[in-house]
Amino acid sequence: MTRLLAALFALLLILAPAQARAEIIATFYSHDFGDHFPHTFFTLKGSVEATGEVVDTNYGFTAKSTSPAILLGSVVGIIETKDAKYIEKSNPHFTLKLDDTQYQALMAHVEKWRNIPGKSYNLNKQNCVHFVMEAAELLGLTVNRKSKLFKKPKSFVLEMMKLNPDLKL
Repeated sequence: MTRLLAALFALLLILAPAQARAEIIATFYSHDFGDHFPHTFFTLKGSVEATGEVVDTNYGFTAKSTSPAILLGSVVGIIETKDAKYIEKSNPHFTLKLDDTQYQALMAHVEKWRNIPGKSYNLNKQNCVHFVMEAAELLGLTVNRKSKLFKKPKSFVLEMMKLNPDLKL
């Protein structure tokens, strides 16, 4: 009888649906130049393992308003989320699977940039590429902090991919 119960229990375990492991997928994008900003950003989709919270959002850093002032120095910067249409017209480059700890660290990074006081956006020192570079570095990727591509978002992301050859969509 014990063998029969053990066999039935084993069968139930095999037939029962496996519980999916929660994870967040981060996808890094670039958007070709034009009058739409930010030119590089990341999306986050999935669910947090510890809480079951469903995540479906994106973040990029840009100037609050675009004017010739961004060419002359620092201006007010903001964290932005974009709609599905913007994301659809952007170039996805690579994805990373995040655990809860990495997700929380990434969210802290977003909040840090959201709360930079004063004129936080600077085309040469603190733009969308810098925001994404720091996010990638936070997640363990190799980045080139001395890159000459900080004003070329797509080229910078492609450079990052060369430095991290295991990256893929």
